[in-house]
Amino acid sequence: MAENLASDGPLVIALDSSTTSTKAIVVDTGGNVLHTAKRNIQLHTPAMDFYEHNPIRWWETSRDTITEVTSKLSAKDRERIAAIGLTHQRESFAPFDKDGKPLRNGILWLDGRATKQIREYGSAHIHELSGKPAGVTPAIYKMAWVKENEPEYFEKAYKVVDVLGYIVWNLTGRWASSQAAADSLGLFDIQKRDYADELLEIAGVTRDQMSELVVPSHEIAPLRDDLAKEWGIKPVPIIAGLGDGQAAGIGAAAVSPEIGFLNLGTAVNAGVESSVYKYDPVFRTHVSGIPGNYVFEVLQSSGSYLAGWFRKALGDPKLLGEPDPALDEAASQIPPGCEGLVTLPYWNAVQSPYWDSVARGAVVGWRGTHSRAHMYRSILESIGYEMRLNLNSLEAGTGVKLEGLRAMGGGTRSMLWRQIMADTTGLPITVCVEDEISALGAAVLAMASTGTFGSTDVAEAAKHMARFGETIEPDMEMHEHYADVAEVQRELYPKLKDTFEKLYQLSEKYPSTKPESPKAEL
Repeated sequence: MAENLASDGPLVIALDSSTTSTKAIVVDTGGNVLHTAKRNIQLHTPAMDFYEHNPIRWWETSRDTITEVTSKLSAKDRERIAAIGLTHQRESFAPFDKDGKPLRNGILWLDGRATKQIREYGSAHIHELSGKPAGVTPAIYKMAWVKENEPEYFEKAYKVVDVLGYIVWNLTGRWASSQAAADSLGLFDIQKRDYADELLEIAGVTRDQMSELVVPSHEIAPLRDDLAKEWGIKPVPIIAGLGDGQAAGIGAAAVSPEIGFLNLGTAVNAGVESSVYKYDPVFRTHVSGIPGNYVFEVLQSSGSYLAGWFRKALGDPKLLGEPDPALDEAASQIPPGCEGLVTLPYWNAVQSPYWDSVARGAVVGWRGTHSRAHMYRSILESIGYEMRLNLNSLEAGTGVKLEGLRAMGGGTRSMLWRQIMADTTGLPITVCVEDEISALGAAVLAMASTGTFGSTDVAEAAKHMARFGETIEPDMEMHEHYADVAEVQRELYPKLKDTFEKLYQLSEKYPSTKPESPKAEL
C-alpha cells in the first residue's frame, strides 16, 4: 500500500485487461495506489503464430480483481469510490451471441495468421483512413482471415467487439466501447472517430455488430446494481477508457509533444500527443484519451520479450528466463558496439519502421572471441538503435523536438538497459514510480470525470496524479559512438528483406503444424 494517501476526496477503480493478466487498482487523487489485485489469463497457441484467449476470462478476471480490491477497502473508503476506468490490450477481438457468450476464442494483437490478408488489403489509403499501417497488429486483417476461413462465426455473431467492449457489457449491460479503445481495431475513419463502411466490409462485419462509441473520459453507463451491491459501492459511472499504449502515456503525464512515453514492456513502444491528425509510414496514429487529441506511436515487437527469450534459451537454466544480475554485470563490461556484433531484433517480425510481418531476427558479426554477454548486450543495444530511428519520425510528425522520455515497464528495472536506452536515444529518461502505469492512465480518465481538480481536463488530472523516480541522463559521447554502430545496423534489413521473403515462402510450402481454431473453451 502506498504512503501519504489522501484521507478524503474521491477514489477510483481502474481495470487493465492485458495479454497475460487483468489488474485492478484503487487510486486516490494523488495517484497513490491503495490496493492492487491481479489474475492471470491463459494464452492459447493452437498453431504457429496463432495467439488466442478464452474471452470469458476477460470478464472473470475483471470481476475477480475488482472483488478483491473492494474487499480490502473500509466501508468508508468504499463510499468514496466515484468511478471505474478501463484500459485493455488493443487490437484483440472476439465474436459473441446476444447473451454475451463467445462463439470462438478471441484473436489477439500479436497473432500472426493474417499475412495473406495484410498483403491483399493493406494499402496507403487504408493507412491514411484508419491511421494504422498494414501490419500484424490491427484487427481488420485478422477479421478478414475469419471472414475467409471461418465465416460461420461472423454470420452467427450478434456483436464482434474488443476486450473493453466485452467488459463494459458485463459491467453495464450496454454493448459500448471508447473511441480510444475500439479505434485500435483498424476499422475507423480516424478523423471522424467512427467506423468506416469500406473497412467494415474488408473485415466482414456490419456496423450493427460493432460496439457503440463513447468519447474517452465520458460516462458510458452506470455500474449494474447487482455488481454495485456485490462490491459494496454505489452504482458509479463506468468511464470510457483507452488502449493500454495510450493509457501508459497518460499515466506518465506525457501529455505534450515535447515529452514522449517509452514503454519497455514485452514489446517496446513510444509515443507523443498531438492536437492534429497525421499519418506516416513509420508510426501509427491512435485516438488519444485526451478528447480531441491523437497519439503518434511507434511499436517494436521485440522488447523485454527478446531479452527474456535470450535468458531462457541461452542463459542460466536455473533462472527460467528471469532477470539475471550476473548476466547484466557481464554485459555491462562489454564495450558499446559489442566489438562488431550487431543484432536485428525482429524475432517477432517488425512493426515500426518497416511493418513487415515476415521479417526475422539476425545476428551479424560473430567472432570466436564473442561471448553470451556480447550477444545479450547487442540485443539491448539493437532495441535502442531502432527506437532512435523511430523517434526521429515522431519528432518530424509533431514538428517538435523531444526533450525527454517518461519510461515504464519491466525493462526499467535493468539499470544496464535504462542507460543503454538513454545513450542510444540521446534523451534523458525519467522512470515512472507506478508499475501498473496503464491502469493508472485509466484511473486518470476516471478521476478527471469527477471534476475533482476543478475541471474534467484529462491532461491536468494526469499532471496531478503521475509520480516519478530517477532520471537517467544520456552520455552524449557514448551516443555518438552508438550512432556510428546504428548506421551499420540499419543496413541489415534492406539487405535481408528478400531472404526473409524466401523463408516465408518455404514456411508456406512446408508448414510445421496444421492450423486449428477451436471454439472458446467454455
